[in-house]
Amino acid sequence: MAFWSRKTIEMSVADANGEAGPRLRRSLGVVGLTAFGVGCTIGAGIFSLTGDVAAHQAGPAVSLAFVLASVACFFAGLCYAEFAAMVPISGSAYSYSFVTLGEGVAWIVGWSLVLEWLFSASVVAISWSGYTSAALGSIGLPLPPVLIHSPFAISVSGRWYLSGAWIDLPAVCVVIACTVLALAGTRTSAAVNTVIVVAKVIALVLIIAVGVEHVHAVNLQPFIPRNTGQFGQFGWSGVARAAGTLFFAYIGFDGVSTLAEEARDPQRTVPLSLFASLLICTVLYIGVSLVITGLANYRSLGVADPLYFALTKVGVSLGYLRALVAVVAIAGLLSVVLASIVGQVRIFYSMARDGLLPPAFGRLSRAAGIPYLATVCTGAAAAVMAGLLPLELLGELISIGTLLAFAVVCAGVIVLRRIAPDAHRPFRTPWVPVIPALGLLSCLALMLSLPAGTWIRLVVWTALGLLIYALYGRRHSRLSAALVPRKSAESAHTPF
Repeated sequence: MAFWSRKTIEMSVADANGEAGPRLRRSLGVVGLTAFGVGCTIGAGIFSLTGDVAAHQAGPAVSLAFVLASVACFFAGLCYAEFAAMVPISGSAYSYSFVTLGEGVAWIVGWSLVLEWLFSASVVAISWSGYTSAALGSIGLPLPPVLIHSPFAISVSGRWYLSGAWIDLPAVCVVIACTVLALAGTRTSAAVNTVIVVAKVIALVLIIAVGVEHVHAVNLQPFIPRNTGQFGQFGWSGVARAAGTLFFAYIGFDGVSTLAEEARDPQRTVPLSLFASLLICTVLYIGVSLVITGLANYRSLGVADPLYFALTKVGVSLGYLRALVAVVAIAGLLSVVLASIVGQVRIFYSMARDGLLPPAFGRLSRAAGIPYLATVCTGAAAAVMAGLLPLELLGELISIGTLLAFAVVCAGVIVLRRIAPDAHRPFRTPWVPVIPALGLLSCLALMLSLPAGTWIRLVVWTALGLLIYALYGRRHSRLSAALVPRKSAESAHTPF
């Protein structure tokens, strides 16, 4: 029965307070948490995937796809806020699932969050490589093509083929650099992230304010291109699929809750930061996507650097803005890689503390107070994937993993209201069960819009995770070890 065994809220709070061992340092306030959320959110979703989705799925209606994704995210966000205030602990959806649906479901969610965070670091690194390569090429320092692309690629029909490249070397290098920065500690990495985020937001506001004057209405027509006859290729089905793909662009929203254990006054700061980061990112996403599809024909935006490309269509008059975008994209994507590594490490830390992963993943360094081995392993895995795997594959896997985690959190609020109705809730999701149900249905609808191949990969990934749980996690679970003596004591007092 360990699969369905639940941690109590009191046990989770005790873990967060360090009663079972070393604890993470509480050093982040609303500004730091919001900057982390915005920094992790505004990345490849807007700097890279927006162009690919516009070119192949939604056309100019990519902005509408962002609206649909943000609505689903808002419903889920209300549920996240309730959990984050009740259980201010690292682990995000994994930890919340543990107190509502049991250890086995929590493992599945935690394993799915690897798709969200680890793969996200790789996707953003690939996007960073595209912008960096384009910027170097524009100043006469082009990198060899065999060193800036994945050796594997996926055709429109979904088939794999060799691209002829060796490795995406810039992507590998940026992951290694961000891993080193993450090892310096949460306070240092948060300070660097905040500076980069401010510059990134200013640049995107400038793109909207200046670019809107050069928008050509003809590029926005038809707003929703006619479907090609295949699901997901334009038309309303294309908008739905685009919303599912672009849901990846909102993972930083979830990232705020992964740092709940390192937040000061988390019952107040975490919910505020969740909604502040969601609002900022949604406004910027809609504005930027409308501008770039108005500057260039949507079919031409399927490139690694769509914002830079769209601005080139205006001519020399926006040369200064192109240069700013290139610099900010290169610097700004660094913050996303960094935040993704930090988020993944906190998931591993929570799982290791519960005994579901080897204890080495939960050990903290004395100097920086962060899980050092988990950080090194996360950086190494992300670097390998960034160097070898194509952007399209990773982007869809991230979206379906994120959506699964969000759906479970929405379901968890309904369950916890039934099993612990009197628990202290500093923040309460309104209109339960309506809001959680809408969040759950929205996430499931976006998951169903993704290609069948993505579902197959999710099933394979989940099966691999369950195998690891059966061979290691179930046998080393701290919760199971605590339950066995209690059950043995109860059996000793039970007459035959």
